[in-house]
Amino acid sequence: MVASTTSCEGTRRNVGIDDNSASREAVLARVRAALGRRGSDDGARKAALAYLDARRRGPQPALPADLVQRFLDRAADMSSTTDRVGSVTDVPAAVARYVASIGETVNAAGVCWPELGSLDWNAVGMTIEARPTLGHDALAITGCFCAIAETGTLVFVTGAQTPSATFLLPETHVAIVRADQVVATMEDAFARVRAQCGRLPRAVNLVSGPSRTGDIEQTIVLGAHGPRRVHIVVVG
Repeated sequence: MVASTTSCEGTRRNVGIDDNSASREAVLARVRAALGRRGSDDGARKAALAYLDARRRGPQPALPADLVQRFLDRAADMSSTTDRVGSVTDVPAAVARYVASIGETVNAAGVCWPELGSLDWNAVGMTIEARPTLGHDALAITGCFCAIAETGTLVFVTGAQTPSATFLLPETHVAIVRADQVVATMEDAFARVRAQCGRLPRAVNLVSGPSRTGDIEQTIVLGAHGPRRVHIVVVG
């Protein structure tokens, strides 16, 4: 079984030693001092969270009972390709099939998040290294924090075990999504972030399909600012 590290554990573990976090706290301390306030902003944070929890959500579309299938359908609408397997041990074979279907444009080598490094990639003829991308890797395999059924969107939070560059730089991104990570709406996704992270991580990334732009003559071009291909494998 692959241990999940996509629930903000890495974010919480590194808050105390993260240079960016320390800089942010220093800036906020100066702001508090200028306003004549003392102590941390824990009280204000708790009040803000209580306010969010107490607010009634606005109108939302009716969604089918099968959120996973809805997510797969909407992801396909966003130009992602999709697959579904029964167990995490089936993931390497599913990824290998996808890579083979692409042809010579992607070889069988790439990188993955640490949580996926223990899978038997060698058994399916793939060389996958559990490390952050160095910028030249063509294939990257990641997990996700959760996935939104309403829009077919993948949600990622930053952390030592979930490097953002891995899903932003390589030309081909394969995302592994557990069925229990699929939530109904964006509001549900951010509620899960608040519940599991305790505080917002440095960044929350929402990915709906491959990178694209229509800036040039209103012609859609994939891969302009990120991956040209996004393939999603749902487990369960």
